[in-house]
Amino acid sequence: MSRHCPHCQQPLDWTGTHYHCAACQQDLRHLALCPDCQAELDKLQACGSASYFCHGRCNALKSKSRVLSRFEPIGPPSSD
Repeated sequence: MSRHCPHCQQPLDWTGTHYHCAACQQDLRHLALCPDCQAELDKLQACGSASYFCHGRCNALKSKSRVLSRFEPIGPPSSD
């Protein structure tokens, strides 16, 4: 699945630890958010499948299909 920059819609590159937008020169981290309380979720991966757990108000397992996805900048844009 290709991920795109929320600012310029260009494809993002995976660096191994985070995403990078070459067009914006911005490093981004991917957040998985609870669809019910918007708390950041923990990813649980086992046997090839992924599920998410909310430690926020819900304190419950969340289906991958319901998870909200968002990108957040990591620091200021790089100036090469």
